[in-house]
Amino acid sequence: MTFTPSPFLEPGDRTKAGSLAIVSLAREDFGALLLEESSGAVDGYAEGATLNTRFGSFPHSTLLDIPWGSQVRASAVDTGSRGRKRRLETTDEDTPAASQDENGKTPAKKATVASSGFIYILRPSPELWTSSLPHRTQVVYTPDYSYILQRIRARPGTRIIEAGAGSGSFSHASARAVYNGYPKDETDTKGKVFSFEFNEDRFHKMTEEIKSHFLTGIVQIQHRDVYRDGFMVDGKSPNATAVFLDLPAPWKALQHLSRRSGTSPLDPTQSVHICTFSPCIEQVSKTVNELRTLGWTDVDMVEISHRRLNVTRERVGVNLPNERGNSQTPADVLEAVTKLRKVNQQNKQFQKAQTAQHNRNVAEPTAMDVDSSAAASEATLASDSKDKLAGDDGPEKPWMQGRLTHRSESDLKTHTSYLVFAVLPPEWSEEDEEKALAKWPCGQESKVIGNVDKQSRKQEKRELLASRTKKRKAKSEPLDAQGKKCKTENDTQAEPESMPATN
Repeated sequence: MTFTPSPFLEPGDRTKAGSLAIVSLAREDFGALLLEESSGAVDGYAEGATLNTRFGSFPHSTLLDIPWGSQVRASAVDTGSRGRKRRLETTDEDTPAASQDENGKTPAKKATVASSGFIYILRPSPELWTSSLPHRTQVVYTPDYSYILQRIRARPGTRIIEAGAGSGSFSHASARAVYNGYPKDETDTKGKVFSFEFNEDRFHKMTEEIKSHFLTGIVQIQHRDVYRDGFMVDGKSPNATAVFLDLPAPWKALQHLSRRSGTSPLDPTQSVHICTFSPCIEQVSKTVNELRTLGWTDVDMVEISHRRLNVTRERVGVNLPNERGNSQTPADVLEAVTKLRKVNQQNKQFQKAQTAQHNRNVAEPTAMDVDSSAAASEATLASDSKDKLAGDDGPEKPWMQGRLTHRSESDLKTHTSYLVFAVLPPEWSEEDEEKALAKWPCGQESKVIGNVDKQSRKQEKRELLASRTKKRKAKSEPLDAQGKKCKTENDTQAEPESMPATN
């Protein structure tokens, strides 16, 4: 079994033909694009397959074999047949579709750079795919599925059951989370996502996306009613340790996620973590009751509230130009005092200029009035602004000026759905009980208070106190002996001094 690496898992360093790419048009505007290599005119475009945006036209030839994250300038594209619209597949208008090659009658024209317009070409990731995918159902967004994957213990090698594939947002995120390599054969057990979809149209579209994104070896999708037919795959158990249910009535499918029946899709040797995605609290109530009935433990509910923090640089100063990101207020007390002094000085200069101008007008009535003080004031402010923005090493880069600040969004993005989590412990057999008893013998303890009578406990206490007293005496004996020796030496030295002198 050979698999082509998916751009979501192993994107490489550069773009290539036949691979998916994410086009960044603006901060919150992303689009998915299937890169193509054209040998001739395509859909009336002499330059071959072309992406048209509000920022200009971008032939695919300018998007191929470039590093991910590159900025691509727009091209001056010759559309060939004027007014011809791009033919789209009838399956889905939002899904990236292959262009209609005109049999390569004429070689593709080399694109020329336009005067303005650019885009960024980004490597595909589950986060960007969630922002650009075609919405077929309610989408599980990044704040939700990132928390879900953490709670259900998804990691490389995990096998996940997903019911309700929908638009494929969670499928791509979970595929990246469990990926630890492509399986070499059918017996090679790797991390995998077993996805189930009831709607036939969504199933076919999801199958096409999984195939075009080269995730066939990681994501296995099936068309099935899990309420009735359960989660077995080709009659075998997927041995899943994580479950995600995005269903209208998840409590109806829980009967198949139990180890009480003969065959179970769950791993019998490990604890299984589950999450259900329900928009209404009535669904949550029924799901929780069914989980507790079937033996699931640690049941709790979580609601995700998402708010983004915008990080910007803010420049503060009274002499800064009136531009975006500048706050024309004093940065500190010294700057405020300096500004007041300049204003007072300008007022004095203005009064002097007015007096001089009045005298000149009296002497020369036809002379032109010139407000020299205003010009001087503008020149002073311009020089102060340049001095403020320029450092010792020259002007500072614009994106490095000012202090770094962050502000949260005014609106709080909530409520997508309620998340219900639970854990199903592994079944405890008699064999497991015997192994536990052999490792931790119960009822055969010799030092437990309940198995020792009162007299024995008192005797043990006396022996413990006696041993402590013996150790204390053993430590004090050398000190006493040393003290006696010192005292004897002192007495010996004092005797000659106390003896009377003889003639």
